[in-house]
Amino acid sequence: MIKTLVLLCVMPVGLGAQAPSDHHAGLDARGDAVMGFSHEKTAHRFTLLADGGAIAVTARDGADAAGISQIRSHLAHIASMFARGSFEAPMLIHGKTPPGVTVMRERGAAITYTFEETAKGGRVRIVTTEPVALAAVHAFLRFQIRDHRTGDTQTVQPR
Repeated sequence: MIKTLVLLCVMPVGLGAQAPSDHHAGLDARGDAVMGFSHEKTAHRFTLLADGGAIAVTARDGADAAGISQIRSHLAHIASMFARGSFEAPMLIHGKTPPGVTVMRERGAAITYTFEETAKGGRVRIVTTEPVALAAVHAFLRFQIRDHRTGDTQTVQPR
């Protein structure tokens, strides 16, 4: 009798919640659509740095010229969008506004976003010396690490 009562009390709360696997499947599908390339063919890395951080994407197959081109195009576009205060891409991918975005918009003049090519893809380097903006950038990157399940360290690294 008690077991049944406990199940009845717990079940309604869980019915409306999205299972983690459902969330990640949606995140991956939305990410593939927004980015223009498959998350399975790439590796994402998010790095927290003393002066900001970096978002890097590399092709798993170094011979995938088309994939590398798509990565570079996407990241160049992201750097440009972020510099204009537009964070719609991560909002679409994650289905919500990531932590830090509001402050990153407000303090946009104190943050620079630079696209850099790498051997198998590219990265967006995010730099700021303003403490409030820096905290927002780190919150944004920590969220990316957790939601994309990259396993990257959430500890701030030297430049």
